[in-house]
Amino acid sequence: MITLRQLRYLAALAKHGHFGRAAEACSVTQPALSMQIRDLEQTLGVAVVERRPGDVMLTDVGREIARRAEDVLTASRDLVDFARHRSGVLTGRLTLGVIPSLAPYLLPRILPLLQSRFPELQLELRETQTRQLIDDINSGALDAAMLALPAAGPDIDAIALFEDPFLLAVPASDPRQATARVAAEDIDQSRLILLEDGHCLRDQALAFCATATRGRSSVGGGTVFGASSLNTVMQMVAGGYGVTLIPQIAADVERRDARVKFLRMEDPQPGRSIGLVFRRTSPRKADFAALSEVVRESVGEPAVKAASKRG
Repeated sequence: MITLRQLRYLAALAKHGHFGRAAEACSVTQPALSMQIRDLEQTLGVAVVERRPGDVMLTDVGREIARRAEDVLTASRDLVDFARHRSGVLTGRLTLGVIPSLAPYLLPRILPLLQSRFPELQLELRETQTRQLIDDINSGALDAAMLALPAAGPDIDAIALFEDPFLLAVPASDPRQATARVAAEDIDQSRLILLEDGHCLRDQALAFCATATRGRSSVGGGTVFGASSLNTVMQMVAGGYGVTLIPQIAADVERRDARVKFLRMEDPQPGRSIGLVFRRTSPRKADFAALSEVVRESVGEPAVKAASKRG
């Protein structure tokens, strides 16, 4: 009889491609994991792995079994969640992902509210880029994630949280008045500092700047720096190395640095819609609705307004 343990070990093996690393991820010894994989092969009557010195590769049938195993494991997690959380909203363990351009600015607002109102909630957080968050939601490694909408995937659903307009961050020595409105064509793209590839905020900023370059040279060729965090980008701006587009929610924190000032963009202002995304089949819709209300309350300033779902 196939067990969930065997499927979990196979999924770990497919992810790590190595018996030792898979065993470490599952908190078991390598011999124990290897024995369970052999038992799985014996039960199924097929070889699921090709064993080689120092390495392991799944067979064609093994890859398909591993893919289906992920579906089974996700369904089993949803079943457990359904049983555990019927008694109350936002109780027990909830794994939440957040994109890096949002986590340090939004989490300090919502965590105190969650702790005071839902003391039985055991929140586990992960900060990483959008693509990995979506993969983790699909695999069941995460219950939900807060990121910029739209979120792609047929099995993904979303609750829109708030609109987050972009501002232009410039050195304090910039001659423009703080009340000035900036058009896309006014941005010196040769001095534009952005996050490194893989961050959705970079793509959104480049897409906006592209509106000023239609019929001219492409956007992004003059970008002078790519950083892994908004804080690093802001330090570059403060040092006079360039300018950047920054979300309002981040600007509320970064404006503490007197070496930087923020200019609003002309209407229609560019920005992003922040949403809470999760598996369409998740049984925790009531939890996600309650979490969404906490987030909306925490960003209730006039500059950050409730959003409607995009995409």
